[in-house]
Order: sequence, then structure tokens, then C-alpha cells
Amino acid sequence: MISQTASASLGRVLRSAARNPRPLRSFATTVNIPSPLTEVSTLSNGLTVATEAHSHAQTATVGVWIDAGSRAETDKTNGTAHFLEHMAFKGTKSRNQHALELEVENIGAHLNAYTSREQTVYYAKSFRKDVPKAVDIISDILQNSKLESSAIERERDVILREQQEVDKQLEEVVFDHLHSVAFQGQPLGRTILGPKANILSIKQDDLSSYIKTNYTADRMVLVGTGGVEHHELVQLAEKHFSSLPVSANPIRLGRKAHPRTSFVGSEVRIRDDDIPTANIAIAVEGVGWSSPDYFPMLVMQSIFGNWDRSLGASPILSSRLSSIISTNNLANSFMSFSTSYSDTGLWGIYLVSENLMNLDDLMHFTLKEWSRMSMAPTDVEVERAKSQLKAGLLLGLDGTTAIAEDIGRQLVTSGRRLTPKQIENAVDAVTLAEIKRVAQKYLWDKDISIAALGSIDGLLDYNRIRADMSSLIY
Repeated sequence: MISQTASASLGRVLRSAARNPRPLRSFATTVNIPSPLTEVSTLSNGLTVATEAHSHAQTATVGVWIDAGSRAETDKTNGTAHFLEHMAFKGTKSRNQHALELEVENIGAHLNAYTSREQTVYYAKSFRKDVPKAVDIISDILQNSKLESSAIERERDVILREQQEVDKQLEEVVFDHLHSVAFQGQPLGRTILGPKANILSIKQDDLSSYIKTNYTADRMVLVGTGGVEHHELVQLAEKHFSSLPVSANPIRLGRKAHPRTSFVGSEVRIRDDDIPTANIAIAVEGVGWSSPDYFPMLVMQSIFGNWDRSLGASPILSSRLSSIISTNNLANSFMSFSTSYSDTGLWGIYLVSENLMNLDDLMHFTLKEWSRMSMAPTDVEVERAKSQLKAGLLLGLDGTTAIAEDIGRQLVTSGRRLTPKQIENAVDAVTLAEIKRVAQKYLWDKDISIAALGSIDGLLDYNRIRADMSSLIY
């Protein structure tokens, strides 16, 4: 309790300070905290081990990134990689499904997996002290899954239900169709889940064959982030993954393992007047992960950005395209994208509109803005796009799992990891002249692929849309 005398004295001090303000002395000291380093080692069998340790983290993410996805399949086996991901959690030679699930729950861990067109990933999030157990479980499901015929039969229905759910997501459907026409007749054009006929016919031999061909040490990266030390993870890798086979013809990570993909200018239209909106994706051929134009293309995508009319500020967003579309009520939303693969990519925009009578205007003004990038992008929009892109890329590294994803993806696709600072510098280095150059190289008068679904009767002829790729009217 403060006495009355002390209280009065304190009051005089405060009044004096108010009359004669003095600068506050700063007790802060500048401490240079080094950024976490990504340490990388390679085992004798070719397995890459990468870590980014955070000394104070109490949790960790460990996982295996495999340089193989649906692109490594054939027409007959399309869907195998995704099917195999489901089977990984159905029991191993030493753990049945119940024991596996119980073991993960008992340590409070989270075990997950996903399949993309070029990668398959298995990862676990756990406490720091349980990292050895997490590595043991991941290595077990990768190398010793039983793949029992009864479990395969049960899983068919689960995957078919998953396919039905995906078919209800119009965006997913449109992008699958976009890949199918842009890369038609090629592995990248297939879906990840595979056709229903394949899901019903995939056998144990197909799954075993995929593992034997693709789950090899030289095509895998074991990643650990957060509460994990590099030397400890290397020791765990040697203990659990040293018996992994090696490819007959090993290909270094980041090198192209597939035949060159050809982009095809074409379209697919699925008219369904029961769907109240027109859902349209339009794309040119983009760039691969390792392309020198990767970051300029990302910046150019960021110039257009994303827009949704439900946003309160939608009429005054920075993108000129959003202003045009909002002012004229041409669409409900749009999302620009720059999707990269090892040797190619798709750069474009996905539009959703219920203004069905003005789809031609929507296409025209969108492609008119694309054409403007070749002639008259502005310094202001380029710098703003760079700032937004940097914020998005760096904010995306929030948490051990996001960092592990970044490390694993970069090492598998390019063989090295750019640090956040290097990424920031690469984006900063993009200039107005670079934007004009890549626009002239990838957009100006280039063929396009279109996938359209829904009430699309008002979408005009392909050649009419294609002509806007070199419009001088802007």
C-alpha cells in the first residue's frame, strides 16, 4: 500500500514531468538474431535430409517429400499414387491399422499425406521429444505397408466418395479440365484421383509396382523443421531409411525426370444450364519451378491478383482489372494463378460470373489487360504487386509445417532451397522492363487453353477470344 506522503511525492514528480517533458532513455539493445539455416545432407544411398531447427520450438514437423505423383503413372494406372496414399494408413507388417492410429494418438501427433501431379508427401507433426517416434512411423508406412486385398477393396468406395465430393467443387472440376486440354494426351493432363474405371480396377500389383519404381532414396527428401536437430535427424534417417532402394538410373533432385510436355492451345466447354454461373479458366503456357522467369511471372500474376464482389472494398482495389469488372458488374469473382511444374506451367485466370449476357465483355476486358502488360504496365502497379507477393510468400511460411512444405517442395523441384531473404531479393529484382519482357514472351499473341463449365451459352467462339491476345486497343 502506498502511504499518503509517498503518494503526494509521486504526484509532484508526475506534474513536474508533464511540465518539463524529457526524452525517455531507451533501454533497448539491438540484437542480431541469425535467421534459421537450412542444413542439407545426403546419405550414401542418395536420400536427402534437410532441416531448419528452431531452438526454442517445442513442436516439430517431419516428413518425406517424394519426387513422384500422378505424372509418374500411365493411362492404365492413373490414380495409383493417390490410392497408395490412402493405403499407407491401413497397417504395416509390424503395426495394424488400429495400432498405428493408437500410437499416433497416444503421443498427440498429427499424421497426414497428400498427392499432387508431381509429388507425394507423408508428414507428421509432433512434440520435440517424439520426433524419433514420428520418423519411425513414417518410415514404416512408406516401406512396409501391407497393401492387403481386403483393405484395397474397402478403400475403393472411400476414394469414389472422395471423387464425388471433388466433382461438386466447380473450381476443381474446371482446373482438371484445363489441364486435360492444355496437356492433352500427356501425363500432366490426367487427374490425380484417376478415372472411376481405374479406381475400381487398381490391384495390389499396381500399387507394389509404383512403390518399387518411384519410392527410391534418390527421389526422396526427409525434412525436419522446428524442434529437431540436423545431426539427430541424419542419425534417424540412417537408422530407418538406409535400406531404401536406389533407382537403376538415379536422377539428381531438380533435374527433369520426365519427357518434355507440350502445351496445346485448345478448349473444352461443358454446358450445364442448371448451374447458374459461368465458370471459366483461361491460361497460356507458364514456366517451370527453375525457370529464370519464375519470379517475374509471379509478379505479373500478382498485378491482377484476386477479386470477389463480396469484398467491401472491391471497387477500389489496386488491380485495374478488378476496377473494370466491379464497375461494369461483369463477374462475381476472379482468381489469377501461376501454377508451375518441373518443366512447364499454366499462367492464367479463373472467372466466375452470373452476368451471362456479357461474357464476351468479360473475356475482352480481361485479355485487354493481359495485352497491356506487353505495352504499358505502370511502375506503381509493379511495385505494389511486388510488395503484395512478398507479403504472401513470407506470411505463407508461418509455422513448422509450412516451412517443411517449402523446404521439401523446393529441394524436390529444384535441388536447392532459396531462403526467405533470397526470395525477397528475387522479387525485388523484378523490374518494369522485366514485366514487359515476360508479357511479350508468354502472353502476346500466344495460344490459350480454355475450360468452361455451367451456363456458358454466351461465351463466344475460341478464335474470337484468341484474337484478343494481341489487341492493340486498350
